[in-house]
Amino acid sequence: MSTATGQAAGGGLEVRSIDYVPLNERHGKVSHIGPLWFMSNAQIATLAVGLISITTGGNLIWSLIAIAIGVLVGTLFMAAHSSQGPQLGLPQMIQSRPQFGYVGALLVWLFAYLQYAGFNVFNTVLAGEAVTGSLHIGNATLWFWVITIIAAAVALFGYDLIHGFERYLTYLTIIMLALLTVAVLTHLDLPGGAFNLADFHLVPFLGQLGVAAGYQISWAIYVSDYSRYLPPESGRGTFQWTFWGSALGGIWVMFLGSFIAAAAGTEFDTITSIQDTANKLFPGFGAIALFIASLGLLSVTALNMYGGSLTLISSIDSLRRIRPTVKIRVVTIVITAAISLVFANFASADFLANFNDFLLLVLYFFIPWTAVNLTDYFVVRKGHYAIAEIFHPHGIYGRWGWPGITSYLVGFLVMIPFFSAGKLFVGPAAEAMGGADISLFIGLPVSAVLYWALTRRIDTAAEWRLAKTQATELEEAAKMHVEP
Repeated sequence: MSTATGQAAGGGLEVRSIDYVPLNERHGKVSHIGPLWFMSNAQIATLAVGLISITTGGNLIWSLIAIAIGVLVGTLFMAAHSSQGPQLGLPQMIQSRPQFGYVGALLVWLFAYLQYAGFNVFNTVLAGEAVTGSLHIGNATLWFWVITIIAAAVALFGYDLIHGFERYLTYLTIIMLALLTVAVLTHLDLPGGAFNLADFHLVPFLGQLGVAAGYQISWAIYVSDYSRYLPPESGRGTFQWTFWGSALGGIWVMFLGSFIAAAAGTEFDTITSIQDTANKLFPGFGAIALFIASLGLLSVTALNMYGGSLTLISSIDSLRRIRPTVKIRVVTIVITAAISLVFANFASADFLANFNDFLLLVLYFFIPWTAVNLTDYFVVRKGHYAIAEIFHPHGIYGRWGWPGITSYLVGFLVMIPFFSAGKLFVGPAAEAMGGADISLFIGLPVSAVLYWALTRRIDTAAEWRLAKTQATELEEAAKMHVEP
């Protein structure tokens, strides 16, 4: 068994899951982070995020401006989380224990797992429809199975295969998106006033900006999972590659969504509209574009299964201490895959329309979490943690982290009046603003400032001294985990 990559000899299944990655296993190029996060956004689900302003009465130019601002703001938070991976050598959600406690972190892990499973339902359905529309072989149900099995296999082999798969898929996807962009710019008939800056409507603008920013922040529960094997000194580069990879992918694809929606009007349908637009460039390109897009959805499904597995293992470990093994990785990935497959097969058109609103509600739960987590890392503890204590049920971080839990709950509560989740719930403040959702900009500062105030008396110097005394033991224990 190789201890250089944390994977079995011959490139087998990844050995590690929620455990610390020792320094002798750190590997890879920080530049590989860019293609991974570019590809995570360069897929059909992201394209649909660019429709919000157009479908609620906004014009094209202000939709594009809102998308650009929203993506750049949201990606700042996402990239900041990504930079934690090399420093701590831990997956993202396990890092919540210092803020929320060994058991208290279950509060956010539950919603994280719901997000993984929920997005996989959407991704599987969209990918199945895309492949069916592209190849005209079999039906969507058949492709649900194929996509789920392939994604589960990629997730099982783990970190290195995911990075490689995303990296090579990036080249193919960039070519497809470039050609689709040419088709959009040269063959679509846009309505009059699409670029009229004087035609500004506040509600569609704020709605688009908030959804774009929230969509980017939703990736925050993933990011350290895919940077934790990098050397500790890679933090700054990890931030930059994550930021530009994700931001460029998000802006490009959301822009395409806005253009296509503006031209299609009430006739917009995700799969059909993409295919029809691509075919305007040359016959048959629609099928090619859909097939490549389905590969992008497959790759994101694999990311969700991988992250969902880590979150499920973390949750089990908080209730009953377990040794993270390859066997438990296999079991938790299979469970996560089965959930998405079952719900994808039973999903109806009405279900998917309503479930989209449900997922928006789930995303709300991560706005105060990201504020607490980043404030703790960058302001309170400044990146210094006693990592061994994170895995001790009665360690210095405690079973319940009341400053984190309190800040999280207060931040969430003050956001509620500003929620605007379609048919499910519209808060009084959002209703007064015509449905505009600015909850993101309420919850973030409230949770961050409150957490900072509640943690002023933490003896971070003592924690850092403990971390240094435990460093050698931590490294040796981590190495022994993968020794035969």
